[in-house]
This record gives sequence, structure tokens and C-alpha cells, in this order.
Amino acid sequence: MRSPHDPTSNLSDELVGRLASVAFATRNLVVILDEAGMIEWVNPSFEEQTGYHIDNIRGKAPRDVLYGPDTDPDTIKKFRRALFRGESTSADILNYTRSGQPFWVHCLCKPIEPVQEGARAGFVAILNNISDRKNGERNLRIAASVFDRSHEAIIITDRNNRILDVNPAFSRITGYGREEVLGLLPSILSSGRHSREYYQSMWHTIETTDHWRGEIWNRRKNGEEYIELLSISRVHLEEPGQYYHVAAFSDITTLKNHAKELDRAANYDELTGLPNRQLLEERLQSAKAYADRQKRTLSICYLDLDGFKSLNERFGKAEGDRILKTTAERLTHTLRSGDTVARVGGDEFVLLLKSGGHESVYQRILATVAEPLSAQDQTISLTASLGITRYPEDQGDAEGLIRHADQAMYSAKEKGRNQYHLFDPDLNEFRKQRREQLTEIARALENDEFCLYFQPQIRLSDNRLMGFEALIRWQHPEHGLLAPGQFLPTLENSYLEVPLGQWVLKEAIHQMNIWREAGHRFGVSINISAQHLMDRSFADYLESYLHSHPGLDPGLVTLEVLESTALEDTKHASNVLSRCREMGLQVGLDDFGTGFSSLTYLRTLPVDMIKIDQSFVLNMLTNANDRAIVESVIFLAQRFSRPVLAEGVETPDHARALRSMGCDQIQGFGIARPLPAGEVLAWANDWDQKYKPGSEPGQSDTLFPEA
Repeated sequence: MRSPHDPTSNLSDELVGRLASVAFATRNLVVILDEAGMIEWVNPSFEEQTGYHIDNIRGKAPRDVLYGPDTDPDTIKKFRRALFRGESTSADILNYTRSGQPFWVHCLCKPIEPVQEGARAGFVAILNNISDRKNGERNLRIAASVFDRSHEAIIITDRNNRILDVNPAFSRITGYGREEVLGLLPSILSSGRHSREYYQSMWHTIETTDHWRGEIWNRRKNGEEYIELLSISRVHLEEPGQYYHVAAFSDITTLKNHAKELDRAANYDELTGLPNRQLLEERLQSAKAYADRQKRTLSICYLDLDGFKSLNERFGKAEGDRILKTTAERLTHTLRSGDTVARVGGDEFVLLLKSGGHESVYQRILATVAEPLSAQDQTISLTASLGITRYPEDQGDAEGLIRHADQAMYSAKEKGRNQYHLFDPDLNEFRKQRREQLTEIARALENDEFCLYFQPQIRLSDNRLMGFEALIRWQHPEHGLLAPGQFLPTLENSYLEVPLGQWVLKEAIHQMNIWREAGHRFGVSINISAQHLMDRSFADYLESYLHSHPGLDPGLVTLEVLESTALEDTKHASNVLSRCREMGLQVGLDDFGTGFSSLTYLRTLPVDMIKIDQSFVLNMLTNANDRAIVESVIFLAQRFSRPVLAEGVETPDHARALRSMGCDQIQGFGIARPLPAGEVLAWANDWDQKYKPGSEPGQSDTLFPEA
């Protein structure tokens, strides 16, 4: 029997069954608690939304199942008090699923009276999931907070672009109060700087993409202009054709001004206001691209004021700075529109001329600098040195073009004041290649890649082997064996000429000592360059090395000086060679007849032997002039009582002719090509077998039989 006070007492059992079906079907979470507040039953929606099955939570308190770290303690106390008193209560409370996910519910908890005698009391809790509403409220609160506290100004307008709302930052930036602008168009801020087409383009973008972003000039309420970074978005509602505009902007005037200051500091000279080197290189890159498209020529001019340092010391830095500023202004006014004057150093300027430039232009630049100016009540005139390179004749990059113009400027200074000089790209390429070759030669010297070959020298009177000429070779790791002509020209007047010459001396004397220990006394001729001979350490180095080989006869060493080489100080050269002769060494004059100082050298230098250059010997059998020269040299040597050696002997006919003229010694391919050091002894033994000492010329199978 149901109690008369039971609200279901008047309901049929069928209706009660229907109510139970509702508990099963509802999306609300239904929980039935016993009189102690422990879970007795939950509906399927509870199991589905929380992840708990009734079998796992029956007999547990709701707090052990649903509550988590962020559940409000005061709300928990409220429900506990209601359960204890048997009262109904409701509240929003944060619950947690079995997996730990939070969700909000509105919980209504009511006590259940026993429906019949002996039945137990309890409670029913109906939980409505309100997470979406709570999240929406939270998002609204966040949006409202962002709207009110944003440092960016925010404007909300309707589809007709009438202002519906603005935030406090709008008033702070523009000076307009909220009530002043409601219902107005944002155009009240217009500065008038932008054209009608600008705004039409803006709205076209919004119509097309629902968004626009850019920089725009506007005006505050007090009339002051400012630049803002503006973003406009079109927000569509669910109803067709319904939308709003949300515009957000920030005042970037200070940022822009600071950017200008940074740009000026980074790209312009502080004293003159001219572009600095960084901006010059950027403009030069652009000018090169322009010149390529238009098939034009550029001139890059490096200008340095002559003697400015002394002028600065004379008048003081302040006056010197004023002079620099005046010069900068004059140069700027001299050039055409589109040209650039940059200051790249204390008194150094670079001019970029897009017109290509001609001699008259360069002279005008120098004349502009030379115009009189005043300094502390005195009239002074400056001069400048101007170095010029032209693009595309000079294919360097921006930095390289400036560097080449700088190099040309130093050449202009060497000419004297008030001069200009044009950079030669071909000459520069030659110098670049020479630097690379010198670097490679230095590496080769360090890695011991050089070696000496030896070409025999024969006495004509008896075909006796007198000695050898030492000839350098380079065993290149990539290109194989290189002859002297492939690398020695690069060495001329370089920092490596003396070190390589010392190596040749050292190696030749070392090889002679090896032959001596093997029982052979071969003489060796060693070529000495003018720079090596004139080096102040030449004689000392040679003397020191000879002392380290006391068993070697210095008389077997002949130092050959090229007659074709200009000796700037013949007196000093004579003193060095005289000292060498005092050490016991011989001196030979090589390539005699090829230069302009043959007789001078023969008269002033202590010469023991003369060598006829092979260029005369090779053609003397067919060229009367060459034969006459050879005869003259031999006659001259005889008058000076000097033995003579002819190079370039390739045939027996050459040998016979030279013997008939009275030539003493010969060497050339007709006797032997230059030999590696390791083959010299075998060759010498073979030669000696053919020409035993004391034999008469022509009695054996000689290469040079008697005529």
C-alpha cells in the first residue's frame, strides 16, 4: 500500500512504469541514493556520459565518483547538508567523468519518501549537462574582458557600417568617447590622405575574402594624424544576409618613427646625411639589374680627398667636419638625378653614376672638389684622387666593384694629386691568377714538390764532360712534371723568388756532394735571378751552406747571371759576385746578347764564362745574322779572355760549326736532354766509355765526328 502522502499514491502501476521508462529514456543523468546517500541506481544516460557502470559504483558516495580537483567545496557542503536534513536542493556543480574529463551539470536533489510500509527512504538526483552553456558563458566573459582590456582599439559595426560599439582603447587612441561615435560611420577618423580608389580596393577585398589588413593614416579628435595597423573582418550570422564588421587597430606611429630612425642609423652617414656603404651596396645591386635590363653602363667612382688628414689637424675636427659636409653637398648637386653619392670613410666617398660616365664627367667631379672654400677666414682648395671601374666591363659583385674602384683610386694617387685612374679588369684578373699561382707554389715548396734536372755540358776540344746545368722542375700532384717556363715567370719579382732560389742553391750543392762521395767531381751551373742576387743575405747564405759541405770544391760551382735581367745596381751586384769569387765560385753571364747591357755587364761584372743564348745558336746554320752574332760573341769572349759556352746545340752540324768558330763548350738536346739526378751517374759513365781521357776526337764512335 502506498502512503497517502506519497505523490505517486494516486498513480496507477501502469503510470509508474511509464515514469520508470522516462528515467531510462531521458538524456538527463538520474541517480537514486539510499538513505545514507550512497548510490543505488543510475540510468543509462549517467553510464553513457560519465563512463561509470552501475555495477562498479553501487554503494559508493557521489563524491567518490563525480567530484574532482576543481569541484567547488562550498557546493559540495551545500548538497551534504541537504542530504543530512532530508531537504531538496539544486545548484550548478562541476563533475568529472571516469576518464577525468570535467563537465558541468545542474543538479536537483530531492528526498524520496517510503512508498509502503517497511520501504527505505532515499534521494533522487537529476543532473542536467550544462557544459555547453557554461563554456558559452565563459567565452562571453573572456570576449568581454578582451574587448574591454585590449590595448588594440576595437570597433563593431553593422552591415551598413554604422558603429554599434567601441572599446576603451578606441577612446584612448582616437580621443572620441563611446557615446560620441555610436551610430556614426568610421570615416569620422579619415585623415584625407588616402584616395577614393584606396578605400574602394579595401572594401572590394572585404567583399571577396571577408578580411582586410594593412596600414592606414587616420586623424584623432584633436586633429592630430597617426598611422595605424588595421584589421577588418566580416562576421556572418546564422540568418542569411546578416553580418557585422569587427575592426581592430593599433597606433604604430611611434613604431614607424623608430623604424625610420633605425633605418637612418643603419643606412645613412650621421655627419653628411649621405648613404653609407650598406645602402650603397644595395643601390648598386639594383643599379646592376637596371643596367642589365637596359643594356647600360655604370661607373663606380671611389674618391679620396688628398691630404685631408693634415688639413683636419690644421683647422680642427669641427672645421674638418664642416668641410666634409660642404664637399658632400657639392658632389650631390654635381650628379644627375638617380645617381648616388655615399660616404664610406673619413674623407672617402663613392659615386654611383648610372649614366656610365665619361672623361668630362670625371674631370667635373674633380673640379667640384677643387672649388675654393673658406676655413677659419682662410680660402683653401682641396684636391681629390678618383678611382673608377665600369660595369659590365668589370663583372664584380657590389662589394667587388667598390673594392676595384678603391684599388684604382690608389693608382690615381700614385700619379699625383687631382688625378683619376680607370680600373683594368683584365689586369686585375691576371693579378688574381698570379696570387693564386704564388699560393700554390708556396704550398709546393713547403711540400717538397720541386726537383732538379741536370743537362750535360761538353768541352768541344776533346768531348769531355765538364759538368751540368741545374734546371728546376715541378712535380705537380695533378698536372705532372712542369717545365720552368710554366711557373718561373709567375715568380718574377715576387716574395717567393728568393726562397725558391735558395732551395735551388741548397739542392744543387747537396747533389754535388752526393756525386763527390761517389767519386765524381762534376761542375754545376746554377741560375741566379736578379732579385735573389741583390738580396742582402745572398752571399752570407751561400757561404754558410758551403761551410756545411767542407769537402766540396767551390770552384765547381758556377753562378749564372741572366744578361737579359736588368740589374738596378750593377755596383752592388759586382760587389756580391766579387765576394762569391773570393769564396772560390765561378761566375757566368747567361743568355749573352739578348739584352741591352751585354758590354756593360761584361765590363763591370767579374765574369768567368759567357753563355751564348740558344735563340742564336738554333738558327745560325740558316740565318746569316744569327751566325754573325754567334761569331761576334765568340770573338768578344776571346778578346776578353773568357771561355764561351753555346746552348741549344741539337745536331752534329751545330757542333762542328761552333768548334770551327772557336767555341769552348756546348750543351743541348743533341748531347742529352736534362736528366733526373738519379740518372746522371749512369749517363756520365756511359759518356766516359765513349770518350776516354786522352783519346783523340774522331777516333771513337763520336756524336761529333771530325769534318
